[in-house]
Amino acid sequence: MNHNPFDPGYFSEHEIKEFGFKSVGKNVLIAKSCTIIGLENISIGNNVRIDGYSTITATQQGYMNIGSYVHIGGYCAIFAGAGVVMKDFSGLSQGVKIYSTSDDYSGSVLTNPTVPVEYTGVIRKPVSLEKHVIVGAQTIIMPGIVVAEGCAVGANSLITKSTESWSIYFGSPAKKLKQRNKNIINLENQLINSAKKCG
Repeated sequence: MNHNPFDPGYFSEHEIKEFGFKSVGKNVLIAKSCTIIGLENISIGNNVRIDGYSTITATQQGYMNIGSYVHIGGYCAIFAGAGVVMKDFSGLSQGVKIYSTSDDYSGSVLTNPTVPVEYTGVIRKPVSLEKHVIVGAQTIIMPGIVVAEGCAVGANSLITKSTESWSIYFGSPAKKLKQRNKNIINLENQLINSAKKCG
């Protein structure tokens, strides 16, 4: 069997279930080039794909809960040390960064993980992406953010405040541009009903 060194491919569903994740659903694909740390703190639903060179860290008290019909594009980085949730039908385009922890940049404490914790002031706040959220390429989401249901965030945005539902945001820092079409709710219902008939 020939192996293409330029295409490492995806782990099989059977392999993924053997690796030690907290839970894994059906039809899950994870690229072999990903770095994932804290498997025991990561739950994955059904119909999920995580593309190449993405990084997820959920060590110690951290956690990552991925719903169903979720896509994480290549080169994303999710730092889930204080918890990150991605609900059903949410997705990240390439190169998105999500931070649930951050150093205190004020100068009142020391920074970086090489310093003992008693000298630092790490900010720890969970992040949640609600249903039908789509985040554009290279966007950064800071600790404590809730990206509300149905939000779309344009590429290269910086999310420093929680959003309003069914809205489109863009910019650095991101600002609301307009409302988003809710037709995807009808499409979700059609998909679910179709899956039930086939199942």
